[in-house]
Amino acid sequence: MSTTIPATDRLILALDVPTASEAREIVDSVADAVSFYKIGLELFLSGGYFELADWLRSRDKKVFADLKLFDVPQTVRSAVRQLRTRDVDFVTVHGNDAILRAACDAAAGDLGILAVTVLTSLDRADMDDLGFEADIGAVVLSRARRAESIGCAGVISSGHEAARIRSAVSQRFRVVVPGIRAATDAGTDDQKRTVDVETAFEAGADYIVMGRPIRNAPDPARAAAAVQERIAAWFSRGRLTDTLPHAR
Repeated sequence: MSTTIPATDRLILALDVPTASEAREIVDSVADAVSFYKIGLELFLSGGYFELADWLRSRDKKVFADLKLFDVPQTVRSAVRQLRTRDVDFVTVHGNDAILRAACDAAAGDLGILAVTVLTSLDRADMDDLGFEADIGAVVLSRARRAESIGCAGVISSGHEAARIRSAVSQRFRVVVPGIRAATDAGTDDQKRTVDVETAFEAGADYIVMGRPIRNAPDPARAAAAVQERIAAWFSRGRLTDTLPHAR
C-alpha cells in the first residue's frame, strides 16, 4: 500500500562522524527537527553501527544505511539478505545490472535499494581519469533507467542530474539528492556538484541529504528547523505534488 512522504521526512541528516556516541549526541541535539538519518561507512567501521540503527528506530527515526555495497552479485545478495534482518529503510548499492538485480532480489520489497549513479565528489575531469568518455548526465540517466527497470527503489544523484532522471522515470522511483548546501556555492569541502534546498526539489528530488551545514552549525537544531521550514514553504507553494508513494 502506498503512502505519502511527510515533508519532515524529506530531509535526511548525514551522521558522518567518527563514533556512534557522537552520532547520538547529534541526534539528541536536533531533537524533533529531523526524523530521517543516514549512517555510512565511517560509522560502520567504528563499531556499534547496528546498535546505533536500532537506537534510531527505537526513537521512531528512519534509517538510511549508506554502505555502497559493491562486490560480486552473490556476495551483495548475501549482504542485503543480512541487512533485511535490520529495520532500515534504504541501502545504497554500487555496480552493474547483475549486482543491482541480486540486491533487489534479496531485498524482496522489504528494503529500498538505492542505486549509486555518479558520486557528487566527481566532476568531468574525474570521469575522464576513470575512463568514462560519456557526459556525466548521460551516465547518470542511463544508470537510473536501468535501476528502475531492475526494481530498485530509487537512485542517489546530484541535483544537477535530478531533473533529467525525474523526466525519464516513474513517480514511484525515488531520487535522493546529496551534497545539499545552504547556497549553491560548493564551499571548501569535497563535494563538487552541489545544489541548494529549493533547487533540488525544483529538479524533482524526493529526499535531500545534508550533513555539515547542519552538524557544524552553532545551533544544529535551529539549522535543521530552518531547512525544514524551507522544505515546507517550497511544498506549500504547490510546485511539486506531495502525494508520491513511499519507496517501501
